[in-house]
Amino acid sequence: MTLTPTKAAGATATPNDVLYVDPAAETRPDDARGQFANTGLNPMFFRDLMSAMLAHERCGTHLYRSVAGRTQNPVLKQKYEHFGEETARHVEILEQLIATAGGNPNYISATARAVEAMDSRILETTFILSGSLDVMNAEMAMLDAVFLAETIDHANWHNLSTLVESMQTGQTRNSFQTAIDEVEEQEDQHLEWARNTKARLLTVQAETSLTTTIEIKAEELVARVRDWLS
Repeated sequence: MTLTPTKAAGATATPNDVLYVDPAAETRPDDARGQFANTGLNPMFFRDLMSAMLAHERCGTHLYRSVAGRTQNPVLKQKYEHFGEETARHVEILEQLIATAGGNPNYISATARAVEAMDSRILETTFILSGSLDVMNAEMAMLDAVFLAETIDHANWHNLSTLVESMQTGQTRNSFQTAIDEVEEQEDQHLEWARNTKARLLTVQAETSLTTTIEIKAEELVARVRDWLS
């Protein structure tokens, strides 16, 4: 499993007007035709789509590792660690699927670069309130980042499931369907948990008699949030 593709790890890309690629790591559009021909779908589009989808899962592992290490609530930490492990498994699955279709799991499409830029910004927002006296807002910033990431994840796998219905029959399609059967249920759980937890924390804060969480000591607030999530 590769979480950060580099040239040394076999990463390749297609050059364009704003991107220079070392000739040794260069991939041309026509290379996709032979690689993804057994899918029955537009090979260049499908290669780039899978690259972007894999990029988002890789960024997701970094996000979960980061928030699990910074949350002050043990309930949230446990969930972040568990979902992070499942997300790492999703990376492995996508790498295997791309290889099964004859592609390079470390090919970085232009769309994947855009995804990485977006996901990096999402992760960056979780640090804005680091060190803040308002522990609750810091926790909500991390939870919001997870919710956004999982919303995209959920849509990615749902869309892939739809595309697989149009793939030509054979071993490649079977491999994709097996992967979808394993991952889609987990993605449903991830998104539902993030949505429900966000709603629960917002509701409890809105209905609490406390005027502001800043007035509460961090230790007391962590204990209260643990009770809210139990």
